[in-house]
Amino acid sequence: MNVIKEVVRVGIADMNIVKHPATIRTSGLGSCVGVVLYDEAKKVAGLLHVMLPDSSLSNTDNLNVAKFADTGVAALIELLKAEGVRPMSLKAKIAGGAQMFQFGSSDTVRIGPRNVEAVKAELERNGIRLLAEDTGGSSGRTIEFDPATSLLSIRTVNQGTRDI
Repeated sequence: MNVIKEVVRVGIADMNIVKHPATIRTSGLGSCVGVVLYDEAKKVAGLLHVMLPDSSLSNTDNLNVAKFADTGVAALIELLKAEGVRPMSLKAKIAGGAQMFQFGSSDTVRIGPRNVEAVKAELERNGIRLLAEDTGGSSGRTIEFDPATSLLSIRTVNQGTRDI
């Protein structure tokens, strides 16, 4: 008997949560960072697809909290708390943050590295341990997290797949 697992997809500047046996996936991680927060014991996980480091970069009054590291991490923690997860039990894995453009050195070109720095700062500020990461480089990624195994599968363009 084949069991088909549900795969919850998270879009760009989006977030969602899953419980075992479902998995959660996002693609299109170039300079964006995929942030997975999970509780191993409860087998619950959340995934945030961060586009930009800081909500002060927003030019609209209708703020999409999932778009930014500084607002998205906190919002994902709140979603997980609503599922009964205690923030102190959360662990994190991240991937993405590539340097997609190789010209120039200004901060506007360094979005990937700035996203990684901002996500790490938010994790530290919230007391969440970062257990593994696959960040940087110059290739795009697709990630999928399985809350049953706590493995983050990362498919990198032209480099295959690996688990962290």
